[in-house]
Amino acid sequence: MIKTKKEIRLIKDSCKIVAEVLLHLRDYIKAGAVTKDIDRIAEDYILSNKGIPAFKGYQVQKIKFPASVCISINEEVVHGIPSDRILKDGDIVSVDVGVLKNGYYGDAAYTYEVGEINAKKKKLVSVTEKSLYLGIEKALDGNEVNDIGSTIQNYVESYGFGVVRVLCGHGIGKKLHEEPSIPNYYNRNYRQKLYNGMVIAIEPMINYKTPDVKWHDDGWTVVTSDGEPSAHFEHTVLITKNGPEILSKV
Repeated sequence: MIKTKKEIRLIKDSCKIVAEVLLHLRDYIKAGAVTKDIDRIAEDYILSNKGIPAFKGYQVQKIKFPASVCISINEEVVHGIPSDRILKDGDIVSVDVGVLKNGYYGDAAYTYEVGEINAKKKKLVSVTEKSLYLGIEKALDGNEVNDIGSTIQNYVESYGFGVVRVLCGHGIGKKLHEEPSIPNYYNRNYRQKLYNGMVIAIEPMINYKTPDVKWHDDGWTVVTSDGEPSAHFEHTVLITKNGPEILSKV
């Protein structure tokens, strides 16, 4: 789980493209945009920077993800598949981007607001984003993974929101998903420590009410069980002796 200086440099290269894609998409995520067009724009940007879309063809239980980025709208928590769906004013749109370059991965996600969103969605997005940065502050050499998860959980639940339990963050490097797992809640049976040189993806997935989710028939799209909205933010973070370093931030 500990990365060399060379590995960290290569992960940073992939994360740079991830961050640039999320910034680039700000100009395209608006009312009237078609999600498959957004996916194409992201893929073109990744390829033009000599990267590979990490999610395209990613396989779970013999089902391959068919697109380059995940685009999840409103009650869709994560892993939404781009399609002919058109974005509408008032939507919240979570975009998850993964890039492979020179054998190493980068990963990050951002929830965008389309036009004017209602007060409850605005609060959900704000709290979810804040919870990510509070969690990152606990990504310290010598801390436990639980220090991240409990911080996110306590903050989010103070607003009455639900922390998704069945999905979590992860280590990252030569593989998109590596050890250790990074839950967004406290797990007393999981005492993994954090060490200088670890690279992890912290990604709170927060629902407006219940933490419970279900899967669509497509085998990928995760949605809230009650149809209420969900938000998702993610950064790839390096653990250092001087504190956490966000690798997927422009």
